[in-house]
Amino acid sequence: MTTCADVLVLGAGPAALCIAAELVEQGLVVKALASHAPEQPWPNTYGIWAEELESLGLASLLAQRWTNTVSYFGDGVGDDGMAPINHNFDYGLFDLAALQKTLLARCGDLIWNVETAEKINVLGAQTEVLCRSGNAYQARVVIDASGHRSRFIRRPDHGPVAEQAAYGVVGRFSSPPVASGQFVLMDFRPNHLSREERKQPPTFLYAMDLGDGIFFVEETSLACAPPLTSTKLRERLLARLSSRGVEITEVIHEERCLFPMNLPLPDRQQPLLAFGGAASMVHPASGYMVGALLRRAPALARELARSLAVEPALDSQALAKRGWRVLWTPGQVQRHRIFQFGLSRLMGFDEAELRLFFATFFSLPQQDWTGFLANTLSLPKLVRAMIRLSLISSWDIRRGMALGSTHF
Repeated sequence: MTTCADVLVLGAGPAALCIAAELVEQGLVVKALASHAPEQPWPNTYGIWAEELESLGLASLLAQRWTNTVSYFGDGVGDDGMAPINHNFDYGLFDLAALQKTLLARCGDLIWNVETAEKINVLGAQTEVLCRSGNAYQARVVIDASGHRSRFIRRPDHGPVAEQAAYGVVGRFSSPPVASGQFVLMDFRPNHLSREERKQPPTFLYAMDLGDGIFFVEETSLACAPPLTSTKLRERLLARLSSRGVEITEVIHEERCLFPMNLPLPDRQQPLLAFGGAASMVHPASGYMVGALLRRAPALARELARSLAVEPALDSQALAKRGWRVLWTPGQVQRHRIFQFGLSRLMGFDEAELRLFFATFFSLPQQDWTGFLANTLSLPKLVRAMIRLSLISSWDIRRGMALGSTHF
């Protein structure tokens, strides 16, 4: 069986649905294939600063929203060590079912072919995807939105890739693990760790009150290569809770996350396009991506539609090149490099240095730190924010950011 399209999208997760919806709305002929149906529920939670969704007119897609948002960067000893930093900025969790349903509705009559892609051949004017079933699908250009593990997207090898790992539990507890109505972005307090454990790669608690006596608590490693295991993170989480006299009484859902933070940018000369994790769109310093998917999909879809309308003879290589130029502009590439540089430095910090760094980071003006975490600052504004951070940082932090640290 051979099918033809303007664009063939690989994948059925948030990235695939985001770009497919935009392509359909541009009037392009779109086909999609994935190893599972797009209606299959997405397993993990996705958080976002509420203002990001408000700017897109999508605040209704939040299942939960917190005004009481805090972090802890003290040592957990005494009043000063226990004091939170108040972010004064609303945070939310996506209603994943609503997000999925909304994107699928925007895809109209688009049918996802449940197939496993085995090989991709660029045939000049078209690209062909051969599947394990023997079926072949052809399109003017292919967009791989199947995730960071895609084997079809070429990228340089810059050595070991650092991964963010997390183990979390949605459940009920013997006593509240966080205050009522509270969201905790980062709790780095280490007072539950032994002296030896404090020499190991740091982890932090990400937690929230979901209401009705249900809480979500997640132990997270910012980035490590190799990554921390779920077993180690679970041990850390239970030790943290136990030190506060809290026990898990009912597990409603367990969550395990593992994804690359500093994946190199793809080869932007290749004749395949990518979107989402396959295109290295995970924020290297924060791990966020869904907001970027929603913001950046329209421009890519518009460029492909415009190119096909104005120059219908363009081949797959030329179309992909147009898409890569829009997806990764020079400014976006430079910002990505700044984020990756920062992450490489933070990965060498011990827990005391990390606590001091983040306490300083969140003392920046709100528009600086929120724009940094969401990747919405222009390149000049990002550079100014980083200069401001350096000026207010301690000598140890400035030295670590400039020269690197070698604790791990």
